[in-house]
Amino acid sequence: MRSFERSKKSRRGTELLCEHVFRPVAHLVVLALAPLRVPPPAVVLAAAATGVAAAVELALGHLIVAALLVQVKTVLDNADGQLARLTGRVTVFGRYLDSECDLLVNAALFAAVGTPLALLGFVLLTLVLSTNFNVERLSRGAAAGWDSSPLGRAYGLLYGWQDRLAERILGDRAIHGWQVTTLANLGMTTQLAAFGLCMGLGHPLAFVWVLVAEAVAVVAILSVHPKQEVSLEHR
Repeated sequence: MRSFERSKKSRRGTELLCEHVFRPVAHLVVLALAPLRVPPPAVVLAAAATGVAAAVELALGHLIVAALLVQVKTVLDNADGQLARLTGRVTVFGRYLDSECDLLVNAALFAAVGTPLALLGFVLLTLVLSTNFNVERLSRGAAAGWDSSPLGRAYGLLYGWQDRLAERILGDRAIHGWQVTTLANLGMTTQLAAFGLCMGLGHPLAFVWVLVAEAVAVVAILSVHPKQEVSLEHR
């Protein structure tokens, strides 16, 4: 239990599916890998490879296999950060690599769906996840940033415009705690679980319509302006 708490990421707003299902499962992986001194970036790459394998299976029409691989990817995606925190090996390199691999896997999964409508799904998923991240970041008053390393530059190119857009739209308004908490439950773990469910039911494209509904919900949530600013205590 102590190692489980030590591996936890400090974040305002709890993604329930992650916290109560995937994170405990991922911690079992972490406990197996920590004594072997497996570097966290290796787990990031394993998660990415699993996600790309899921995309290949999805393109081949093996929907159940693809759905299962997506969930394995999510377990590994939760494990890399936990492993880094538990073993004291948190680095900006790992942060950049994780974020960029996630974007690559998302693009591969939607490309595997193989219809023009999937492009809309990729755009909506990217914006929903970016909103989730930036609302939590702005509630803490944290600045966006990246360094001049190759991965840092790539991170700035891929995500910098999203962070700047969020600051332009949300930067001068108070953010309520319930807004942070609600949007936290539209995080990557929940999204891939929903995508996998749609795959398993034989209708992967249905996830696009789930994302349309989410986008409408996000706009509605953020359109509520708190009456007064409240103090609230990464990708």
